[in-house]
Amino acid sequence: MRHKIDMHTHLLPEKLPDFAKKFGYGDFIHLEHHRHGFASMMKGGVFFREIARNCWDPEIRIAEYMHYHTPVQVVCTVPVMFSYWAKAADCLELSMFLNDHLAGVVEDYPEHYLALGTLPMQDTDLAIKELERLKTLGFPGIQIGSNVNQLNLSEAQFFPIFEACERLDMAVLVHPWEMMGEADMKKYWLPWLVGMPAETSRAVCSLIFGGVMERLPKLRFCFAHAGGSFIPTIGRVQHGFDCRPDLVAIDNAVPPRDYLGRFWVDSATHDPQLLRYILDVIGDEKVCLGTDYPFPLGDLEIGRFMEQMGLPAETLERIFYKNTLKWLHG
Repeated sequence: MRHKIDMHTHLLPEKLPDFAKKFGYGDFIHLEHHRHGFASMMKGGVFFREIARNCWDPEIRIAEYMHYHTPVQVVCTVPVMFSYWAKAADCLELSMFLNDHLAGVVEDYPEHYLALGTLPMQDTDLAIKELERLKTLGFPGIQIGSNVNQLNLSEAQFFPIFEACERLDMAVLVHPWEMMGEADMKKYWLPWLVGMPAETSRAVCSLIFGGVMERLPKLRFCFAHAGGSFIPTIGRVQHGFDCRPDLVAIDNAVPPRDYLGRFWVDSATHDPQLLRYILDVIGDEKVCLGTDYPFPLGDLEIGRFMEQMGLPAETLERIFYKNTLKWLHG
């Protein structure tokens, strides 16, 4: 039996205020508990997703996780809650509400939960203010979106936030959201199947090409869903850097391949062959057990497929908990 930490899971409060009514605008998420053990996430007046009790009940989650010998979960909000489109002060209030809830869960179940906070990324000063508050609350890091209102993470307005993360020793989980082209490919769940992997690669490339990783070498990034399409397409990315430096290398002359092994990714590949490739490319010290629980696209058997891959015991130990501790705490 191996100790495990799942570093990529999502948790909501059981009850959400009607922020749209409070603020007087916007499609903020609220919950309608329409039948026992289930709730509808409503985006304004439009149905977004049905969630079950394990999306808000910490005790139910602990029991479900113990079935897979996983005593510790790192929880963060659901990306649709980011609300970067909102007025900055309103997003700060929402973020504080969500962060206070997560802090309460960690306080109530300190042996089972760690939490990543959320920030009003659309306002640099307010984001740093909330980041500093999260540090005082004991949060080891934050979760952010892959873009902020379609601005890449390399934009100058975000650099002070990342600078503050490095200064405060806060880890950063980058999760895809507001997927590019979403309005043009709603059929077949393509935003989740195609857009999300592309969004994550967009974030990695932006942080590399924009020089953020180079200027902040101690900042610990982890990218959701095994880094999306970045690692499988590193050959193309590197070749583009080599053949068109006039377009790609304009802000950072360091080759993208040099960053392999300098950031973490989670293990949510659903594909042993791809996971072996990722382990080979970035090393077994940079892959963390992360499942995206409790959503259907997640690895809901909490890494069981990895236990069946014949990986060395030392590699499994690193993936299952050691790498997460290194990412969170340095």
